[in-house]
Amino acid sequence: MSFEIVKEIFVKNWPMFLRGAWVTLYVSIISTIIGTVIGFIVGVIKTAPNPKNAVSRNILKVVKFIFTVYVEVIRGTPMMVQAMVFFYGMPLLLGIDIPPLMSSIIIVSVNTGAYMAEIVRGGIISIDKGQFEAFDALGMSYIQGMIYIIVPQVLRNILPATGNEFVINIKDTSVLNVIQVTELYFQTKSLAGANFRYFETFLITMFIYLIMTFTVTRILRFMERKLDGPANFIMSGNQMQVQTPEVKPFEE
Repeated sequence: MSFEIVKEIFVKNWPMFLRGAWVTLYVSIISTIIGTVIGFIVGVIKTAPNPKNAVSRNILKVVKFIFTVYVEVIRGTPMMVQAMVFFYGMPLLLGIDIPPLMSSIIIVSVNTGAYMAEIVRGGIISIDKGQFEAFDALGMSYIQGMIYIIVPQVLRNILPATGNEFVINIKDTSVLNVIQVTELYFQTKSLAGANFRYFETFLITMFIYLIMTFTVTRILRFMERKLDGPANFIMSGNQMQVQTPEVKPFEE
């Protein structure tokens, strides 16, 4: 292997690498956003207190059970298997033929939602119980208290874990090549099969993945620092400042 070979492969085939990287980022971004929304819905409902009404309480128990099964099934099976079952199972079971790219977004979103649900649930549980009692004492409903008091704190607490899920999605999209999604790994495999330079071709892909994940990590760290605010600050506001009258020397 020489640097010249690596350079030649990249110069001649950079549009393929670029298209593959774009599909990888596109699927990862959209799926992480949708998965986070799913995770918040599931996580909030799973931590909701049981209502006093018997009918509402039973309905909530059924919904919680369904969400628990969803989380356990998705977390307990590999995403590659989920992709195969969904992509090839939908035409057989429902007669619906979903394109590979749309299928990949659905698969990664559902997978991300299961993991984010547990992350959100943990974030809600970590909030001090006194805050729940506080919004209840103020006459706020559970939904109002979650929206205005709890969720903003949970968002900040789970930001590192959400960023980690985003990075994982960037790397895990490589398994979607089994359903013919033309992401970065698929493009690299096709190119390496054509030029028989597997090591050099996948070395380029490794650095592309590294650049994408490193960039995402830096952006998320920047967002965390912005949310944390300045390290040193001066409290000011409605504080009364009492001026001591000037004392003049005694004159005879």
